[in-house]
Amino acid sequence: MEYKSIYESWLENPYFDEATKKELESIKNDENEIKERFYKDLEFGTAGLRGIIGAGTNRMNVYTVRKATQGLANYINKKGFGNQGVAIAFDSRRMSPEFADEAALCLAANGIKAYVFESLRPTPELSFAVRQLKCIAGINITASHNPPEYNGYKVYWEDGAQITPPHDGGIMAEVKAVTDYNTVKTMDKAEAQEKGLYETIGAAIDDKYMEALKKQVIHWDSIKEAQKDLKIVYTPLHGTGNIPARRVLKEIGFENVYVVPEQELPDGEFPTVSYPNPEAAEAFELALKLAKEKDADLVLATDPDADRLGVYVKDTKSGEYITLTGNMSGCLLADYEISQRKEKDGKLPEDGALIKTIVTSNMADAIAKYYDVKLIEVLTGFKFIGQQILGFEKAGKGTYLFGFEESYGCLIGTHARDKDAIVATMALCEAAAYYKTKNMTLWDAMIAMYEKYGFYKDGIKAIGFEGIAGLEKIQNIMTTLRENTPAEIGGYKVLSARDYQADTIKDMATGEVTPTGLPNSNVLYYDMSDNAWLCARPSGTEPKIKFYYGVVGESLEDADAKSAAMADAVEKMINEML
Repeated sequence: MEYKSIYESWLENPYFDEATKKELESIKNDENEIKERFYKDLEFGTAGLRGIIGAGTNRMNVYTVRKATQGLANYINKKGFGNQGVAIAFDSRRMSPEFADEAALCLAANGIKAYVFESLRPTPELSFAVRQLKCIAGINITASHNPPEYNGYKVYWEDGAQITPPHDGGIMAEVKAVTDYNTVKTMDKAEAQEKGLYETIGAAIDDKYMEALKKQVIHWDSIKEAQKDLKIVYTPLHGTGNIPARRVLKEIGFENVYVVPEQELPDGEFPTVSYPNPEAAEAFELALKLAKEKDADLVLATDPDADRLGVYVKDTKSGEYITLTGNMSGCLLADYEISQRKEKDGKLPEDGALIKTIVTSNMADAIAKYYDVKLIEVLTGFKFIGQQILGFEKAGKGTYLFGFEESYGCLIGTHARDKDAIVATMALCEAAAYYKTKNMTLWDAMIAMYEKYGFYKDGIKAIGFEGIAGLEKIQNIMTTLRENTPAEIGGYKVLSARDYQADTIKDMATGEVTPTGLPNSNVLYYDMSDNAWLCARPSGTEPKIKFYYGVVGESLEDADAKSAAMADAVEKMINEML
């Protein structure tokens, strides 16, 4: 019953404010709620913190934010980087500005300068700012697409990517070592400003970020030709994308951009959706209504921190709007960026590379093969793509052409080292303009790609499990699969089994075992016959286990049918394990 004594210590300790104590008093008769809030510390994982806002050690609040920041500050100072400063951004969520300030004042109290954005900014701009200001680290207060009761705290390193080894482990250890909240430092904001340890940033970084984006435009001529005819509907889903997305589209010349009025303004309650995820169909209901009124060519939605872009495109033959999955829009952009850079420059760099995560569509492999560029596969998480870009820079070898992951995240250019939905919005509109000059829609371009590379269809099945019991179920599923590799899944023969935790690839026919060559991660991957695959991994940000899968069909209809059959097979497999 240790959680109970920790709960009582929060009620008694003068360090915690009265509002916190009042909230905790209100749950004194709810044993289960006390346990959920105090049975553990909110885990500082590889991406930082993410959790429900509220009082308690297992919640997002000013105290857990300060504790995390104290651990980060300790790491920075021990490494001797305290003179470089830390950039801080935040989104439209509940408590985001407050958490940003708490982080800044904790850093300041530790002698580390904080550069804090004056108002909400997208994740990719934070990544850009870290490098622009030559900071040692960055902090972004966001819970991305989670429901409104959540908030989060993401840590970036000096290259602008989220923390990777060895820094992630070092920072996590320092955060864990902070066991007494009373030891966490903070200071008065006015004093921090006076001492030059708190600086507000904004317009100057915005302008430089815009310039960096516009450098990625390939076909200014196509934009000029098609700008008056192309109609774009956009929604920021109450988040950070509204101003930068509209600004960049306006500055490169697009005239007909219609923003969903009900979702235009920042609102941490996300009143028009159950949760602000551009992967969810409901996120597009209002945008599609507006698109039909305006006869729009494409419909775009960025998530609250504007690192992911959801897309619908119009099929002029049927008049319907068709959703593009992250794999589809990623492949569409990959093919456009690589093919048009080749067309513009006459050739591609000899050391050019296309980077994807292990759960991203195998169509990327086909694109890389067609253009004779290197395909690099990394673990799930865009930080590993950022890590590859850093590796190219350090080695002076390797040219980044494009990188993406299946969850609507990609990066064009190297101005940022995280997913950038603002540059993706710009590039997709540019691609739409280019294809329009060829009398093609984006859907026509997608069909042409299928005919060229194969009818790849990828899907995901995510199952949520709440609380302590849920974590056990997720662990049990992974253990069962690890100990009993299936011989076939959905009628496809399992050819090899990758266990990224054990760093093994087992050939099922020969029994030969080779290393994966990637960092350890709790992920299982099955290569199967007919280019099919399945991957199982617990989510790093939500209490879910995710099953990713891919098939290849003879046509769109065949691919759809095969994908649906695979989804049923996965569900059956999961149910048998529960």
